[in-house]
Amino acid sequence: MTASYFVIGASHRSCSGAIRDRLTTEEAEVPAMLERLSAAGIAQAMWLSTCDRVEVQAVHERPNEAALAIARIMAERVGLGDTDLAGQLYTLTGAAAVRHVFAVACSLDSQIIGEPHILGQVKAAHRHAAAAGLSGPELEVLLQAAYGAAKRVRRETPIAEGATSLVAAAVQVARDLHGDLKRCTGLLMGLGDMGALVLEGLREAGLGRLTVAAPVDRRAEAAARRLDSHFAPWADLDSALTSADIVVTAAGLGRYILSAPQLGAALKRRRRRPVFVVDAAIPADVDPDVAGLDEAFVYDLADLERVALQGRVGREAATQAAWTIVDEALAAFARHRAERAAVPAVAALRTHFETERRRLLDDQRGLDAASATRLLVNRLLHGPSEALRAMAAEPDGAGMAERAAAERLLFRLFRLDEPAGTGLGAGPGAGLGAGSDLDKDERREPGREVQ
Repeated sequence: MTASYFVIGASHRSCSGAIRDRLTTEEAEVPAMLERLSAAGIAQAMWLSTCDRVEVQAVHERPNEAALAIARIMAERVGLGDTDLAGQLYTLTGAAAVRHVFAVACSLDSQIIGEPHILGQVKAAHRHAAAAGLSGPELEVLLQAAYGAAKRVRRETPIAEGATSLVAAAVQVARDLHGDLKRCTGLLMGLGDMGALVLEGLREAGLGRLTVAAPVDRRAEAAARRLDSHFAPWADLDSALTSADIVVTAAGLGRYILSAPQLGAALKRRRRRPVFVVDAAIPADVDPDVAGLDEAFVYDLADLERVALQGRVGREAATQAAWTIVDEALAAFARHRAERAAVPAVAALRTHFETERRRLLDDQRGLDAASATRLLVNRLLHGPSEALRAMAAEPDGAGMAERAAAERLLFRLFRLDEPAGTGLGAGPGAGLGAGSDLDKDERREPGREVQ
């Protein structure tokens, strides 16, 4: 049975932020999840967990059955029944799954198109799969092709410039408001990739101190370790807000995590020192009423884009150019797979020809080259000739369509010219299945019975 590609998971498009948060897998947890996939009989799989998605990219002979097994594993992880989680998962198979894998690696399926972190996250998940012995040949060739497409997208289009310019705009506004960032404290609320990207830019610009908080404390604590920053429990958020000169929200839970009363109270405790708030989430994290507070300067991604002078038309043109590259890479990948699929048949044909050649040399020692090659051709064509005659001889012409198709394929495979005046499918006596000199030679071949 042929192995097929498939993907199953939950993303910002399919799943609520709360469920996605519970599904999110820290890097230290990934090996255990891969063990569960292996125990479920899935021999080639990668567990990818980012702020936008938690999904398994895999290969299996029965992809739908394998996807159901993975759905059960995911449901157990979040403490839900299979049916409760099913509506928040997506499953893709075949060409749709391949296209999705390419889109993810090229950052075309992210909340922020072109964000640069995703390719590194895919490669990290790939390394975990390889370490667990789950990166087989089919998965490996898919991922390498996706990496090649991602490299072209980065090299040949300006798609990554959009995310980079948003970060530069955030740094510019922060400096305009606070001056030297070394004296400033930053607070990251939520663990979305765009939020981390903004904070990375602020730290490179000299941000003095960073604190990380998130609705799930264990995730925030792990992120704080990765970012070499401080951790604040979600329950202590009010205290963290009081200390923050720059607040970046990146949870995208579908509900506001920063309200006007909450920030207003923090501003009072700060004695009205201004706060720069970047809402880097989709959907928004910040209550619109926050913008009405004195000394609160709120920018969402659209505001930063305007600061960066990045027009929508330019972004869409870059995205379209990236998709064109992906489509070209997908076509090349499909051709490569088709060529690989033909290899076993070609190898079997070559083996058959070589076996017949050796048998003839053993049976007919001492023949001159002309006789030996004539007899070899007879032997090689005996089976196909018999098969074509059998098709033509079926009652009521039942085999005529099959024979015509077989003859067309033979003419294509061997690049033959159609015999003048015959035409394929003209009748039992036409084409390659007819009685011929070859037929007579087969019957006269010494040491060979006609089968």
